[in-house]
Amino acid sequence: MKVVEFTHSATKAAGIMLLAAIAALVLVNSPAGEAFEHFIHEPVGVFFGDQVASMSFGHVINDIFMAVFFLLVGLEIKYEMTVGELTNIRQALLPIVAACGGVVAPIVIYSIFNAGNPATAGGWGVPTATDIAFALGILALLGSRVPSGIRVFLSTLAVADDIIAILVIAIFYGQAPSLAWIAAAAVVLLVGVALNKAHVYSLVPYLLVGVVLWYCVFMSGVHATIAGVLLAFVIPSGSRVNLKSFTAWSGKKIRQAHEAYKPDEPIIGQEEYMRNVSNLSSVARLAIPPATRLEHALYPWVYFAILPLFALTNADVMLVGSDPASFFANPALFGVFFGLLLGKPIGIMLFSLAVVKVFKLAHLPENVTWKHVFGASILGGVGFTMAIFVANLAYTDPADVTCAKAAILAASTLAGIIGFVVLLSAARADAKRGVVYVTSAGADANLQVADAEATEASRELLDAIEDADRAHVEEFARPGRGVHEVAAHVKRD
Repeated sequence: MKVVEFTHSATKAAGIMLLAAIAALVLVNSPAGEAFEHFIHEPVGVFFGDQVASMSFGHVINDIFMAVFFLLVGLEIKYEMTVGELTNIRQALLPIVAACGGVVAPIVIYSIFNAGNPATAGGWGVPTATDIAFALGILALLGSRVPSGIRVFLSTLAVADDIIAILVIAIFYGQAPSLAWIAAAAVVLLVGVALNKAHVYSLVPYLLVGVVLWYCVFMSGVHATIAGVLLAFVIPSGSRVNLKSFTAWSGKKIRQAHEAYKPDEPIIGQEEYMRNVSNLSSVARLAIPPATRLEHALYPWVYFAILPLFALTNADVMLVGSDPASFFANPALFGVFFGLLLGKPIGIMLFSLAVVKVFKLAHLPENVTWKHVFGASILGGVGFTMAIFVANLAYTDPADVTCAKAAILAASTLAGIIGFVVLLSAARADAKRGVVYVTSAGADANLQVADAEATEASRELLDAIEDADRAHVEEFARPGRGVHEVAAHVKRD
């Protein structure tokens, strides 16, 4: 339980990534820097006879591992579009418009600094991205001292920002696309759609489709990480289990397991008991949509392994031995820095004011003030992962990449600190006025009720499988052993 709690914490995920970025800065500027850079560019791959397929370790992280990150991003976007904040366009209008402002203003500021420099002019996409993990991780430090509406605003803004960033990467930062490979990717994607329409709820076929889709996109010239987003949208978000009858059916199975359990006999010999528990476990697993299962499985791997690895291998800003004059003369440095630190909050605030005050198409969330929005808009300037990712694609000169990364790290750090201070100031002002944000109303109350119900259900289930040989039961309950038959039975019920 402690491990699950740790690996599903936005604050801890942001902290781990920050430590990885600091480690990268220390390593690359230490005597071990050359060996570290050599290691990143060391080729890895597979071979079969005389055939060898290889890429550098850095490219494995940026092209393969980050495709998994984009798969998780796609699943999060799909959730928001299916049942989240993006389903109600009226409710989502404010953060969506604000996200557009947070893209337009940084582009304008970046272009002012880089208009006369063809080598860096194409890097306009770098300061447009918000790092959702870092931004929400910083906001989470404030806990209940800020209204829940500002969390919804920032998270929806970040999701909309991710959608824009994905489009920017796909359209502007790929190679000249190969139409043949794009056609092949489209065919593979249609296979995934067909699996969805055929109500295939096992994740394995979709993951196999994803591997082939990644290869086709990689060969097409479009950045391979886009395959992760495309795959997310074909993975089912429904369940094959009739949820109306599942509650009654599972209660019956629990009672049968409880009646069949003989405490004085070895668990391995209690076939009827294990059969009931196995059926219950298998069907309960099927009741969770594949998209949700995959999202929960990927979260700890992405935020506690893939993104820290990305930070470790991409936040490598060489400061020792660099020429300060050429470093600070590079317009990419200032375009990215001011684009994130000033462009993001200016664009988000201006577009938010326009949609609320001028056009009156939306209103601020409940209990949210303009000071809260201002603090959140500054946190939008925390670029980090997405900004560094785009920087690697946008520039051809390593010096430009280094300057952009330095600007991203500096601007993200300042934006995180300033945004936190502004929101903390708003929280203290609220406290002085006697305003307290409680967690017992609305959605939080529903969560408490759900937690209580889940606890009671868990207690009943634990009573039913008390002292069970769980390793054996888990082996017995693997998918494929009567699962389809049981699920069909539940459907009929």
